[in-house]
Amino acid sequence: MGRRKGGIGIALVTSAVLLGASACGGGGGSDKAGGDDAKAPGKPSAGASSAPAKPKGPPMLLETITPQTGTTVGVAMPISVVFSNPVAQKARAAVEKHMKVSTSQPVAGAWHWFGDRRADWRPKDYWPSGTTVKIDADMKGVSNGNGRYGVHGYTHTFKVGDDVRADVSVTGHTMKVTRNGKAVRTLSINAGSPQYPTWNGTMAVIDKQEKVHMTSCSVGISCDKGSPNYYDLTLPWDVHLTQSGTYVHFSTGDPNPGSGSARGSHGCVHLSMSDAKWFYGQVKQGDPVTITGSSRAKASPDNGYADFNLDWNQWLAGSGSGEGTTATL
Repeated sequence: MGRRKGGIGIALVTSAVLLGASACGGGGGSDKAGGDDAKAPGKPSAGASSAPAKPKGPPMLLETITPQTGTTVGVAMPISVVFSNPVAQKARAAVEKHMKVSTSQPVAGAWHWFGDRRADWRPKDYWPSGTTVKIDADMKGVSNGNGRYGVHGYTHTFKVGDDVRADVSVTGHTMKVTRNGKAVRTLSINAGSPQYPTWNGTMAVIDKQEKVHMTSCSVGISCDKGSPNYYDLTLPWDVHLTQSGTYVHFSTGDPNPGSGSARGSHGCVHLSMSDAKWFYGQVKQGDPVTITGSSRAKASPDNGYADFNLDWNQWLAGSGSGEGTTATL
């Protein structure tokens, strides 16, 4: 089941919507991520000042900015900006300099481009818990290098909440949850089967929903109702990790996960009903879930918000302006 794309205002960026497969899937797709929970209220979140003189060409607009303004996110959440039209490589350094990141305490970080429409800013290491973050994207008069010029300014402010992390061991069938460096609980899990292994690596939570309709057809596993791999289910307590369809959730086909059950998923991480509900209540957008021990590679960094699957040198290789330290709020 796909996600419905919300309307984007011309002068305002309200919320961003991830268009991804709503199913546990082995698909290798790495669709571009655009934003946060599609259920988030559409409150005005971008400050547009008066328009400048008529631009030299068609307008350059921002399609989405994530996180949504006013939210509290996890320590692995990037700032993700999606442009309505491609930005030429020659213009990216100048565009980055007009997207100013300010924080309540100094944080080293950098922009990185995924293709020509999405730019993410992430800290070199995780955000310090409690940090207030503001992005001022003053695009007025800025060129995208392809004949378009910005006509608006956009502002988003959010806060980094508690440092909640989940570390999943595929071979150990466990998920260890910590909060602010202290162990909270260790849960029994099952991850992907040998045929449909789970992604390795660190994935920041995209969003979460109390129920998600999941189908094998939507992620290219099977559309044949007679196949043993066919499913069409609505499952509860779903924490969304990748656009290609990875969730942490409860599955009716694997109600008591752990090393004794030896049940593999189609790529998701299964918890018992009570554990899934508990975990759902603990996590928020941007909390890192790190998976190890799978036979699969790390998730691509743009498959949702898996930005920390690139090391710092790899991250800087995709930046126009390089490493910098945030301005002070």
